[in-house]
Amino acid sequence: MSKIKTRETVKDVKVLDKAAVASQRMKDAFVRTKDQAENLMDDGQITPSEYAEDKIQYAAEDMVNEAGHTVSSSTKKAVNKGKEAYRQHREIKKAERAAENPASSARQASAETQRAAQTQRTAQTQRAARTHAQRNVSNAKQVRNQTIKTSRQAERTIKQTAKSTGRATAKTAKGTVKTAQKSVKTAEKTSKAAIKTAQATAKATQKAAQASAKAAKVAAQAARAAAKAAVVTAKAVAKAVVAAVKAIIAGIKALVAAIAAGGWVAVVVIVVICLIALIVGSCFGIFFSSEDTGGQPMTEVVREINTEYENKLEDTKAAYTHDVLEMSGSRAVWKEVLSVYAVKTTTDPDNPQEVASMDDGKKTLLKEIFWAMNQISARTETKTETQIVESDDGNGNIVEEEVEVTQVYLYITVTHKSADEMADAYGFNADQREQLAALLDDENNSMWTAVLYGITGTDEQIVAVALSQVGNVGGQPYWSWYGFNSRVEWCACFVSWCANECGYIENGIIPKYAGCVWGVQWFRERGQWADNSIEPTPGMIIFFDWDSPNGSSGPQDGQSDHTGIVARVEDGRVWTVEGNSRDSCREKSYPLGYYEILGYGIPAY
Repeated sequence: MSKIKTRETVKDVKVLDKAAVASQRMKDAFVRTKDQAENLMDDGQITPSEYAEDKIQYAAEDMVNEAGHTVSSSTKKAVNKGKEAYRQHREIKKAERAAENPASSARQASAETQRAAQTQRTAQTQRAARTHAQRNVSNAKQVRNQTIKTSRQAERTIKQTAKSTGRATAKTAKGTVKTAQKSVKTAEKTSKAAIKTAQATAKATQKAAQASAKAAKVAAQAARAAAKAAVVTAKAVAKAVVAAVKAIIAGIKALVAAIAAGGWVAVVVIVVICLIALIVGSCFGIFFSSEDTGGQPMTEVVREINTEYENKLEDTKAAYTHDVLEMSGSRAVWKEVLSVYAVKTTTDPDNPQEVASMDDGKKTLLKEIFWAMNQISARTETKTETQIVESDDGNGNIVEEEVEVTQVYLYITVTHKSADEMADAYGFNADQREQLAALLDDENNSMWTAVLYGITGTDEQIVAVALSQVGNVGGQPYWSWYGFNSRVEWCACFVSWCANECGYIENGIIPKYAGCVWGVQWFRERGQWADNSIEPTPGMIIFFDWDSPNGSSGPQDGQSDHTGIVARVEDGRVWTVEGNSRDSCREKSYPLGYYEILGYGIPAY
């Protein structure tokens, strides 16, 4: 029993020792706390409990401020994202209003792909804004939870401090706890308010994003509708369409043959048909106007109007009594006439029509445009001149005598307007002028020759050049280009000029000649000659030996009197383009093997 008591006594002693040590430690802690308070705290913080209370309060306030700052910063970012989405929405609305303007419908059609890409980028930005706002809400919740957790930990620490420091600090600790609890509640309220703000911002951003996407979709639909209704093309689109037209025209026969084969070709045919339908409805439908559409092809209409033009020249000559005829000037190029016709017809605000087919109404309109672009004027002038007259004195001697001769001169002048002048006269807008320029682009020349003359081969380039000159009168610029200072018989000059335009003289394919006899000799010396028994091909040079006993050339003598260019052969006749035919460039025809045809020069194209 004594051992047990001894152990209890020892235990009591140990307990007393521990209490004394604990008391001493608390005193030391108090001293240290007081020193720290004097060094680290302001004059109002004179106790450890007050220091702990302030630390908890400041920590809670710092966390609340940090949460508020984070939410505010995130909210500003979300708002900025919403503003950016709204700005993009305004740009799309602006594009929609521009699409409603017919003058800009071509540019809207060409920018539809860019708008689709922009809409996609806008949607991506909007999704990012929504994700960012949601992330802000999550961050705010985490900050709130962390603030509450920290404050509660501080509360527990204060309670433990109160127990260890005794009753003297209990009351103060309780006050600190209450203050901390208030800070927690304040933090919770602030965090909840921040979360609500962030959620409201996210909802606003989402609504703006949805409105922007909806507006973008409406704008895209409006742009497509405007482009489909206007059927006009900007320059960049025009080039793509022209390329498609070339491919379609070049491969149309192959497609027709492929249709019979069936299979996957049917899909290609459907696509091509849709593309053709789009092109035919635009001004580029003019490139299909020589196809068999059930009406009169453009090649026949052009020849008909050319004949009317030549008949009007002949009627003008016959309307005036004259001794000397002098003609000058040039006619509008058919490419420009048809380009003006195509743009005016397809974009007429009152009665737009396609130009791939021809009817009586369209033919009348084309003739009106042709004669608006070409004018024939005439005037006469009486001149008295001194001439030398030769006569025979009866003894075999030639006698020269100067006599006064009064003659009536008839001057016929052909003038024309350019495509640009006609655009001014018709008041074409910017889109119409762009279409006109696209049609007149030099890269379309091969298609124009196919439309106007049915020429598709590259060896017939000289034919296209010659046909473009039909209607010019007086021999300018052909004889002056050759080097003559005044008018000469200019049929050979015309052939040489056309060859030079194609680069054939420089390459030694066709000679530069002003005399028909020398031209025949050049081809014969090179073994590139054939008589009139052959069937010529387009681009050959034709030579004539007129049987004119009363004319200046005299009867046929085996020497060439006239020259021209073979344009085509059809229905047993050879069609030609000739300069100096009644002092003008004309298209003529003769039976194959016609006796006045001396033969053909065969250029080595």
